[in-house]
Amino acid sequence: MQSIAKSHIALLRGINVGGKNKLPMKDLARMFVEVGCHDVRTFIQSGNVIFSAESEVMLLVRDRIVKQIAMRYQYQTSLILRTVADLDAIVSSNPFLERAVPQDDLHVLFLADIPESSAVSRLDPNHSPPDEFELCGREIYLRLPNGAGKTKLTNAYFDSRLATTSTGRNWRTTTKLLELAREQRE
Repeated sequence: MQSIAKSHIALLRGINVGGKNKLPMKDLARMFVEVGCHDVRTFIQSGNVIFSAESEVMLLVRDRIVKQIAMRYQYQTSLILRTVADLDAIVSSNPFLERAVPQDDLHVLFLADIPESSAVSRLDPNHSPPDEFELCGREIYLRLPNGAGKTKLTNAYFDSRLATTSTGRNWRTTTKLLELAREQRE
């Protein structure tokens, strides 16, 4: 018996950034179709994919897509998956929204794993003032009043201390992905 297809969001790290790791979105979408996904859509050029897949396919998606990218484009990337329900909870749980922080200051780092508490203790809340962060499960919410280009709260900082992999999106992209995923689900 085949399971029911559910909508998911794939977030790839470091795709089409600064002229590096070029990957046409039509090729990325095709890869998802080739591994058994359907209703595949991409959003902007930075490696955001909304798709539907049965649970059997979901067990294979991450590894197969990462391997295909390595074979076809000769570079390594990370792929982080979230369900529509996950993304809905992420958007509704942003602790900085309660403080009426401008949306342009907000970003989310999506983590591959929930970090160990011993690793979390290695994070310094004063690492990059006036920037702020809050770790909530598999996400790190960021408030970056001077912009993402001037912060020390980078993927490398969090990945090295939390022993996991992250990929970031600004708040507008995050909320737009949720909107598109909801449309697809309905």
